[in-house]
Amino acid sequence: MSQATAPAVSDAPAKTSHRRRRLPVVMALCVAWLALAFILAVGADWIAPYGYAEQSLLHRLKPPSFLGGDPAYFLGTDGLGRDVLSRLIFAMRTSILIAFCGTLIGSAVGTFLGFVAAHFRGWVEEAIMLMIDFQASMPFLIIALAILAFFGNSFELFLFVVGFYGWEVYARLTRGLVLQANAQGYAFAIRTLGVHPMRIYIRHVLPNILSVLVVQVTLNFPELILLETSLSFLGLGVQPPQTSLGLMLGEGRNYISTAWWMAIPAGMAIFVTTLSVSLLGDWLRDRLDPTLRSAEQ
Repeated sequence: MSQATAPAVSDAPAKTSHRRRRLPVVMALCVAWLALAFILAVGADWIAPYGYAEQSLLHRLKPPSFLGGDPAYFLGTDGLGRDVLSRLIFAMRTSILIAFCGTLIGSAVGTFLGFVAAHFRGWVEEAIMLMIDFQASMPFLIIALAILAFFGNSFELFLFVVGFYGWEVYARLTRGLVLQANAQGYAFAIRTLGVHPMRIYIRHVLPNILSVLVVQVTLNFPELILLETSLSFLGLGVQPPQTSLGLMLGEGRNYISTAWWMAIPAGMAIFVTTLSVSLLGDWLRDRLDPTLRSAEQ
């Protein structure tokens, strides 16, 4: 007589959950680089061996120390004898600050307009959607070039212009998410209790759509770094004696064949930073999107 065997309990769900919680190696490297960039940006005044505008014409165009140059200049010097490593550290602070402030401004403005469009509907929604379509149809780089060329080139104006990059993406995304949330049961039930719409949006709707907005922030951040780089490279962004990654690229383009260390470190910093934020944004989207999580299960 055969004995009934108990079915084996599969540990596949536990393994899947463990793999989902574990941070991939690539993501760990991205987080490590971004943490290093943040530390350099915050502590640039103490970490940089020299000031970003400190010149020494006797040491101009010195190669990096690991290529036989002066040991005092690890990444060499530029055409004015300024330390490339120090300028790179301060440049990362400037570019990250501009991208961070620009992301805050654009996300705040776009999210607010998205809530306004979803709440009032009617002609208010049509007017906001018209502005969104106009912004989406016009290359932002052309708008930024026109504003900076016409009104002058101050750092405050440059930060203001960069801040309005991508606001239409947040507005369109927020409007759709809020309309979807208003059609769900929890928002309707709270509304029938007489709760003020502002309280519903802040306490209930916004927390439910915040994960999607956070992912959009991570996707928009590297675009702002590239926008700052492009404008500074063209001479309409950060102005000397200040420094930024785009400005370092612009200053080093004339020396690319004789003193490549003036531009290559800045280009590599731009590449690694934007790639890290983009990869981190894709990973967060996979973790936070409920539809993708259900598909994995």
